[in-house]
Amino acid sequence: MRIVILSDIHANLVALDAVLAACGEHDALWCLGDTIGYGPQPNECVARLRARNAIALCGNHDLACIGRVDLSIFNPVASAANQWNGQQLDDDSRHWLDDLPAQRTIDERITLVHGSPVDPVWEYLLTRSQARQSFAAFTGQLCLVGHSHIPLTFTMQPDGDVVGPSRMTDGDVITLDDQQQRFIINPGSVGQPRDHDQRAAYAIFDTEQNTIRFARQEYDIGATQRQMHAAGLPAVLAARLSHGV
Repeated sequence: MRIVILSDIHANLVALDAVLAACGEHDALWCLGDTIGYGPQPNECVARLRARNAIALCGNHDLACIGRVDLSIFNPVASAANQWNGQQLDDDSRHWLDDLPAQRTIDERITLVHGSPVDPVWEYLLTRSQARQSFAAFTGQLCLVGHSHIPLTFTMQPDGDVVGPSRMTDGDVITLDDQQQRFIINPGSVGQPRDHDQRAAYAIFDTEQNTIRFARQEYDIGATQRQMHAAGLPAVLAARLSHGV
C-alpha cells in the first residue's frame, strides 16, 4: 500500500490541493489532526478528506473550532481564527470533526496521535526526554504524530537508547525494516509549516518497501493569503506563511 500522511492542514485548501495533486496514486490517506483552524477554507478541507475516506484524527484547533475546547486557552490571534473557522462550519463538517478521535490504533504495529502518546491532544513532542516517555506509552513499532508542525523523527534502538530529534527534509527516507527499532515520526504541516520552509509538508508510507519518505510541495501562498485577508483573519497568520514559521 501507498499511504499519504498529512497533518495540520489548518483550513489551507490551496496547500492541501497542491499536496493531493503532487503525491500521486495512493491507497489511503491519513490525517493526524488540525484539519481546520487558522486558515480560510475549513469546510472545503474537510470535504476533501471526506471524499477520500481519510482516516483522520481531531487536533486541539479542531476541538476549539467546534466548541469542545475553551477559546481562552489560545493566544488572541489563534482564538480569533478558531472562532471564525467555527462560525463557517456547515453541519456535515461539524459532525465529521466531532466524531474524530485524537488517537487511533491502525494495527498492532501502528498508532496515530495528534500530539503524543502521552497526551494525544496537547503535547508538543520535541525533545528526547519526551520521546522516551512516549515510547513507553504506546506499543508497536511506529507512532505517527503531528501538532508541532515540524518534520522530525525519534528512533528507539534495540538497547532502548533513543536517538533524535532528527529534522527531516524533502526526500529524506526512513526505513522500518528492523523490527527491533521503534519510531516516532512527524510528517510536518501541510497548511502552516514552522521549520522555516514555507512549502507544504507531508510524507508517503510505502508498506511494501517499508519506508516513509518526507516530501515538500510548493503552493500559491499568495492565494491563501488573499483569502485570509478577504475573510478578515488576523494579518499575522497570513504573513507567517511566507516564512514557514
